[in-house]
Amino acid sequence: MELPQQTNFYRGKVRDVYTIDDRLLVMIASDRISAFDVILPEPIPYKGQVLNQIAAYMLNATQDICKNWLLETPTVNSSVGQKCEPFKIEMVVRGHLTGHAWRTYSSGKRILCGVMLPEGMKENDAFATPIITPSTKASEGHDEDISKEEIIEQGLATASEWQQLEQLALSLFKRGQELALKQGLILVDTKYEFGKLGDEIVLMDEIHTPDSSRYFYAEGFEERQQAGEKQKQLSKEFVREWLIENNFMGKEGQQVPEMKEEWINTISNRYIELYEKVIGEAFQPKKVNEEEQVEKISQALSRY
Repeated sequence: MELPQQTNFYRGKVRDVYTIDDRLLVMIASDRISAFDVILPEPIPYKGQVLNQIAAYMLNATQDICKNWLLETPTVNSSVGQKCEPFKIEMVVRGHLTGHAWRTYSSGKRILCGVMLPEGMKENDAFATPIITPSTKASEGHDEDISKEEIIEQGLATASEWQQLEQLALSLFKRGQELALKQGLILVDTKYEFGKLGDEIVLMDEIHTPDSSRYFYAEGFEERQQAGEKQKQLSKEFVREWLIENNFMGKEGQQVPEMKEEWINTISNRYIELYEKVIGEAFQPKKVNEEEQVEKISQALSRY
């Protein structure tokens, strides 16, 4: 696909990013799915639409807290916004001891990204207050854990920028938790990416989507914790779990398991379920052909 005044193109794991006139970005949320930093062989129907529409909804619902990059969504799976100078870090906010944090904790470690974790916690327990466990934004391969001190030391953000990033990330997470709870969900953890427009810090990329966040069902959460049962969750963790069961964790020499049609449809349905639970509206699936995509994006670009 070629767009008017296109000056660059980047194909990410799940998104295609077009730079326009070096000052605007067009992001196409594809149906590609990645796990363990590997793009899986089969696309997931409507996944791009789900991600794009949840991200737009959440960016609009948080713009009073932090200005963001988004200008408009010309089609269901595309976004047009301002090109920012990104901070090369991801602000990972955790409300619960889950996923990577739990794997670190259960291995006996009590410090994660410079944050001291309290003793005596069980998997999925809530922290007294949410914690920030940043990671570096790797252009290739795995993102790496990093501490606040290392971020400032390496010049990835100044001390005053870090203070702002920390405050914004926690405020956004609080809003995300409130929006989730209205829908009977718990926002467990998430990541935010920030950049600068001039001197102003702005929110970039997607937020509170199943690719960047983990949600639990609020109903029965405490009972399941007490009983030591697994939590009912909405995220793409179930894809990671399926891969682990099939001996794949993105390590060298491991083979991605075959994705049968039934499994692909299951993943698609789970993404749609998440959309409907998070937004509280019925999902309207829409296929967009390339010609229509180019036309609508070009019209949007002409407005800016």
